[in-house]
Amino acid sequence: MRIALLTDLHANREALDACLAHAAGQGADRYAFTGDLVGYGGDPARVLDTVMEHAARGAIVVKGNHDEATAGGPRPGMHAEAREVIAWTRGQLRPEQLAFLDALPLTFELGSMMFVHASAHEPQRWEYVMGLVEAERSLRASHSRMVFSGHVHAPALYRRADDGRMGAHAPQAGTRVKIEARHQYLVIPGSVGQPRDGNCAACYAMYDDESRELTYFRVAYDHGAAARRVIAEGLPIVFAMRLVEGI
Repeated sequence: MRIALLTDLHANREALDACLAHAAGQGADRYAFTGDLVGYGGDPARVLDTVMEHAARGAIVVKGNHDEATAGGPRPGMHAEAREVIAWTRGQLRPEQLAFLDALPLTFELGSMMFVHASAHEPQRWEYVMGLVEAERSLRASHSRMVFSGHVHAPALYRRADDGRMGAHAPQAGTRVKIEARHQYLVIPGSVGQPRDGNCAACYAMYDDESRELTYFRVAYDHGAAARRVIAEGLPIVFAMRLVEGI
Protein backbone atom coordinates (compact mmCIF):
# COMPACT_ATOMS: atom_id res chain seq x y z
CA MET A 1 0.00 0.00 0.00
CA ARG A 2 1.29 3.41 -0.99
CA ILE A 3 0.27 6.05 1.56
CA ALA A 4 0.45 9.74 0.65
CA LEU A 5 1.46 11.74 3.73
CA LEU A 6 0.19 15.31 3.79
CA THR A 7 0.45 17.70 6.71
CA ASP A 8 0.04 21.37 7.56
CA LEU A 9 -2.34 22.16 4.71
CA HIS A 10 -3.18 25.49 6.33
CA ALA A 11 -6.24 26.29 4.22
CA ASN A 12 -4.19 26.49 1.02
CA ARG A 13 -6.39 24.98 -1.68
CA GLU A 14 -3.95 25.55 -4.54
CA ALA A 15 -1.17 23.65 -2.76
CA LEU A 16 -3.48 20.86 -1.63
CA ASP A 17 -4.97 20.33 -5.08
CA ALA A 18 -1.48 20.21 -6.62
CA CYS A 19 -0.20 17.66 -4.07
CA LEU A 20 -3.28 15.45 -4.36
CA ALA A 21 -2.99 15.42 -8.16
CA HIS A 22 0.72 14.59 -7.91
CA ALA A 23 0.10 11.81 -5.37
CA ALA A 24 -2.59 10.27 -7.57
CA GLY A 25 -0.09 10.27 -10.42
CA GLN A 26 2.39 8.47 -8.16
CA GLY A 27 -0.14 5.71 -7.50
CA ALA A 28 -1.28 6.57 -3.98
CA ASP A 29 -3.61 3.94 -2.53
CA ARG A 30 -4.48 5.81 0.65
CA TYR A 31 -4.07 9.28 2.11
CA ALA A 32 -3.08 10.47 5.58
CA PHE A 33 -3.52 14.07 6.74
CA THR A 34 -1.52 14.73 9.89
CA GLY A 35 -3.08 17.92 11.15
CA ASP A 36 -3.33 21.68 10.76
CA LEU A 37 -5.85 21.48 7.99
CA VAL A 38 -6.77 25.13 8.61
CA GLY A 39 -5.11 28.31 9.85
CA TYR A 40 -2.99 30.94 8.06
CA GLY A 41 -4.55 30.40 4.61
CA GLY A 42 -7.53 31.92 2.84
CA ASP A 43 -9.66 28.93 1.84
CA PRO A 44 -10.45 26.82 4.92
CA ALA A 45 -13.94 25.67 3.87
CA ARG A 46 -12.77 24.35 0.49
CA VAL A 47 -9.77 22.58 2.03
CA LEU A 48 -11.92 20.99 4.72
CA ASP A 49 -14.46 19.84 2.14
CA THR A 50 -11.65 18.08 0.28
CA VAL A 51 -10.25 16.42 3.41
CA MET A 52 -13.70 15.36 4.59
CA GLU A 53 -14.37 13.76 1.20
CA HIS A 54 -11.12 11.80 1.50
CA ALA A 55 -11.95 10.84 5.10
CA ALA A 56 -15.27 9.42 3.93
CA ARG A 57 -13.29 7.19 1.56
CA GLY A 58 -10.96 5.93 4.29
CA ALA A 59 -8.27 8.59 4.61
CA ILE A 60 -6.51 8.92 7.97
CA VAL A 61 -6.92 12.35 9.58
CA VAL A 62 -5.56 13.57 12.93
CA LYS A 63 -5.91 16.88 14.73
CA GLY A 64 -3.37 19.71 14.67
CA ASN A 65 -3.04 22.67 17.02
CA HIS A 66 -4.71 25.06 14.54
CA ASP A 67 -7.56 22.59 14.13
CA GLU A 68 -7.97 22.43 17.91
CA ALA A 69 -7.90 26.22 18.20
CA THR A 70 -10.48 26.62 15.46
CA ALA A 71 -12.85 24.08 16.98
CA GLY A 72 -12.46 25.04 20.63
CA GLY A 73 -10.68 28.38 20.88
CA PRO A 74 -6.97 29.29 20.76
CA ARG A 75 -4.58 28.68 23.61
CA PRO A 76 -3.10 31.74 25.38
CA GLY A 77 0.35 31.17 23.84
CA MET A 78 -0.81 31.49 20.21
CA HIS A 79 0.51 34.69 18.62
CA ALA A 80 -1.81 37.54 17.72
CA GLU A 81 -1.78 37.10 13.92
CA ALA A 82 -2.58 33.39 14.18
CA ARG A 83 -5.40 34.14 16.64
CA GLU A 84 -6.82 36.64 14.17
CA VAL A 85 -6.90 34.04 11.42
CA ILE A 86 -8.43 31.46 13.76
CA ALA A 87 -11.30 33.83 14.57
CA TRP A 88 -11.83 34.55 10.87
CA THR A 89 -11.66 30.83 10.02
CA ARG A 90 -14.40 29.96 12.51
CA GLY A 91 -16.69 32.36 10.67
CA GLN A 92 -15.96 30.67 7.34
CA LEU A 93 -16.81 27.13 8.40
CA ARG A 94 -20.14 25.34 8.56
CA PRO A 95 -21.23 23.67 11.81
CA GLU A 96 -20.49 20.21 10.42
CA GLN A 97 -16.97 21.29 9.48
CA LEU A 98 -16.31 22.60 12.99
CA ALA A 99 -17.70 19.36 14.39
CA PHE A 100 -15.37 17.37 12.11
CA LEU A 101 -12.33 19.28 13.43
CA ASP A 102 -13.46 18.90 17.03
CA ALA A 103 -13.92 15.12 16.70
CA LEU A 104 -10.52 14.42 15.15
CA PRO A 105 -8.21 12.19 17.22
CA LEU A 106 -4.76 13.33 18.33
CA THR A 107 -3.23 10.06 17.13
CA PHE A 108 -4.07 7.14 14.90
CA GLU A 109 -2.34 3.76 14.68
CA LEU A 110 -2.39 1.38 11.73
CA GLY A 111 -0.28 -1.76 11.97
CA SER A 112 3.30 -0.67 12.64
CA MET A 113 2.51 2.97 11.80
CA MET A 114 1.49 5.89 14.00
CA PHE A 115 0.12 9.22 12.78
CA VAL A 116 0.33 12.35 14.96
CA HIS A 117 0.59 16.07 14.29
CA ALA A 118 3.40 17.02 16.67
CA SER A 119 5.33 14.73 19.01
CA ALA A 120 4.14 11.26 19.98
CA HIS A 121 5.29 12.23 23.47
CA GLU A 122 2.31 14.00 25.02
CA PRO A 123 0.84 15.00 21.64
CA GLN A 124 -1.59 17.43 23.24
CA ARG A 125 1.36 19.68 24.20
CA TRP A 126 2.22 20.32 20.51
CA GLU A 127 5.97 20.03 20.96
CA TYR A 128 8.07 20.95 17.91
CA VAL A 129 10.51 18.23 16.85
CA MET A 130 13.48 20.39 15.90
CA GLY A 131 16.36 17.98 16.42
CA LEU A 132 17.58 14.63 17.71
CA VAL A 133 16.55 15.21 21.34
CA GLU A 134 12.90 15.87 20.50
CA ALA A 135 12.90 13.16 17.83
CA GLU A 136 14.15 10.54 20.29
CA ARG A 137 11.55 11.61 22.83
CA SER A 138 8.81 11.20 20.24
CA LEU A 139 10.03 7.79 19.06
CA ARG A 140 10.51 6.42 22.57
CA ALA A 141 6.90 7.35 23.34
CA SER A 142 5.62 5.19 20.48
CA HIS A 143 5.66 1.44 19.98
CA SER A 144 5.28 1.91 16.21
CA ARG A 145 8.17 1.40 13.80
CA MET A 146 7.06 4.32 11.64
CA VAL A 147 5.86 7.60 13.17
CA PHE A 148 4.46 10.17 10.73
CA SER A 149 4.02 13.72 11.97
CA GLY A 150 4.01 17.36 10.94
CA HIS A 151 3.96 20.66 12.86
CA VAL A 152 7.48 21.44 11.62
CA HIS A 153 7.12 23.12 8.24
CA ALA A 154 10.27 21.66 6.68
CA PRO A 155 11.03 18.07 5.59
CA ALA A 156 12.96 15.94 8.07
CA LEU A 157 13.72 12.29 8.74
CA TYR A 158 15.03 10.74 11.95
CA ARG A 159 16.09 7.17 12.69
CA ARG A 160 16.45 5.31 15.97
CA ALA A 161 18.60 2.24 15.41
CA ASP A 162 17.96 -1.09 17.07
CA ASP A 163 20.78 -0.30 19.52
CA GLY A 164 19.14 3.00 20.49
CA ARG A 165 21.45 5.31 18.57
CA MET A 166 19.79 8.30 16.89
CA GLY A 167 20.51 9.68 13.46
CA ALA A 168 19.11 12.26 11.08
CA HIS A 169 18.82 12.10 7.31
CA ALA A 170 18.43 15.11 5.00
CA PRO A 171 15.68 13.98 2.60
CA GLN A 172 16.09 14.85 -1.07
CA ALA A 173 12.98 15.31 -3.18
CA GLY A 174 12.33 12.39 -5.52
CA THR A 175 14.94 10.12 -3.94
CA ARG A 176 13.73 6.82 -2.48
CA VAL A 177 14.86 6.05 1.05
CA LYS A 178 15.03 2.37 1.99
CA ILE A 179 13.46 1.75 5.38
CA GLU A 180 15.20 -0.88 7.48
CA ALA A 181 12.77 -3.13 9.36
CA ARG A 182 14.93 -3.26 12.49
CA HIS A 183 15.01 0.54 12.95
CA GLN A 184 12.37 3.05 14.05
CA TYR A 185 11.72 6.16 11.97
CA LEU A 186 10.15 9.57 12.49
CA VAL A 187 8.95 11.03 9.18
CA ILE A 188 8.14 14.73 8.81
CA PRO A 189 7.08 15.39 5.20
CA GLY A 190 7.15 19.20 5.42
CA SER A 191 4.17 21.48 4.91
CA VAL A 192 1.75 21.27 2.02
CA GLY A 193 0.31 24.73 2.57
CA GLN A 194 3.09 26.82 4.10
CA PRO A 195 6.67 25.54 3.59
CA ARG A 196 9.28 27.34 5.67
CA ASP A 197 12.61 26.05 4.38
CA GLY A 198 13.24 28.73 1.75
CA ASN A 199 11.50 26.76 -0.99
CA CYS A 200 7.93 27.80 -1.77
CA ALA A 201 7.07 24.47 -3.49
CA ALA A 202 4.57 22.37 -1.54
CA CYS A 203 5.79 19.32 0.38
CA TYR A 204 4.42 15.84 0.87
CA ALA A 205 5.81 12.29 1.11
CA MET A 206 4.83 8.78 0.04
CA TYR A 207 5.45 5.59 2.00
CA ASP A 208 5.18 2.15 0.42
CA ASP A 209 4.73 -0.34 3.26
CA GLU A 210 5.30 -3.33 0.97
CA SER A 211 8.61 -2.29 -0.58
CA ARG A 212 9.48 -0.31 2.59
CA GLU A 213 10.45 2.75 0.61
CA LEU A 214 9.87 6.38 1.54
CA THR A 215 9.96 9.24 -0.98
CA TYR A 216 9.72 12.96 -0.31
CA PHE A 217 8.30 15.26 -2.99
CA ARG A 218 8.24 18.98 -3.76
CA VAL A 219 5.36 20.15 -5.93
CA ALA A 220 5.28 23.51 -7.68
CA TYR A 221 1.91 25.24 -7.49
CA ASP A 222 0.41 28.69 -8.01
CA HIS A 223 1.62 30.17 -4.73
CA GLY A 224 0.93 33.65 -6.08
CA ALA A 225 -2.78 32.85 -6.32
CA ALA A 226 -2.78 31.46 -2.78
CA ALA A 227 -1.02 34.59 -1.50
CA ARG A 228 -3.49 36.87 -3.29
CA ARG A 229 -6.35 34.97 -1.69
CA VAL A 230 -4.90 35.63 1.77
CA ILE A 231 -4.67 39.35 0.98
CA ALA A 232 -8.14 39.49 -0.58
CA GLU A 233 -9.65 38.02 2.59
CA GLY A 234 -8.02 40.75 4.67
CA LEU A 235 -5.78 38.35 6.60
CA PRO A 236 -2.34 39.43 7.91
CA ILE A 237 -0.05 40.04 4.94
CA VAL A 238 2.78 38.14 6.64
CA PHE A 239 1.01 34.89 5.77
CA ALA A 240 0.88 35.86 2.12
CA MET A 241 4.57 36.71 2.11
CA ARG A 242 5.44 33.34 3.63
CA LEU A 243 3.84 31.60 0.67
CA VAL A 244 5.85 33.67 -1.80
CA GLU A 245 9.17 33.47 0.04
CA GLY A 246 8.86 29.99 1.55
CA ILE A 247 9.86 31.14 5.04
